[in-house]
Amino acid sequence: MPARTPASSPVREPRPPRIPRSLTPAGKVERHIRHDGKYLSLEYGADALSMDDPDGVEDVEFERCRFTQTGFSGLVLHRAGFADCAFSDADLANLRAFNSRMFNTRIANARMTGMQLAESGLRDVLVEGCRADLTGFRHAHLRDVVFRDCNLTEATFRAAEMTDVRFENCRLGGAQFSKARMRTVRFRGCDLRGVAGLDSFQGAIVASGDAMSLLDAFAAELGITIED
Repeated sequence: MPARTPASSPVREPRPPRIPRSLTPAGKVERHIRHDGKYLSLEYGADALSMDDPDGVEDVEFERCRFTQTGFSGLVLHRAGFADCAFSDADLANLRAFNSRMFNTRIANARMTGMQLAESGLRDVLVEGCRADLTGFRHAHLRDVVFRDCNLTEATFRAAEMTDVRFENCRLGGAQFSKARMRTVRFRGCDLRGVAGLDSFQGAIVASGDAMSLLDAFAAELGITIED
């Protein structure tokens, strides 16, 4: 039988980004991302970012930046850093950010389909109202991260380390959690039908209403056929 937990202890929201009220508008130079580039206190609008090297850009840093309807689609970043940044209605689809870092960051109403954050570190990150299907967090480290009102269908958290992570009102059908390590990971108001890697749910806290959607997944892993 699954363990029952006492009443949930208070949980805190991720730390919000600390962004100055006045930001410098990003120009053509700042929108073209270069190796070792540092982009500080900039306001990015509805323009697509670009890069020269098709293999990707290395060691780029964004700090105290706001991205509104900004396009990152198709960019490849290695060892990138995002600190105290806010994304609103941004296009992050198919962005690949390997071995990167994201701290004190908020992503709201963004398109994240196919975005990859393999081997990356996320801390104090809020992802809210996003289409994030097919996103990849393989071997990522997540701490104090909240996914709220997101479509995470077929996302993969394979071999991720997750501490104090919350999934609230998310669609997680077909999501992959194999070999993930969970510590105080909460699921509430989520559709968990067809998730894989249930042996990794040790340490998870699942709301009673959500647990019923795990029935088919448990049966499949145990080789049980459920008949009407």
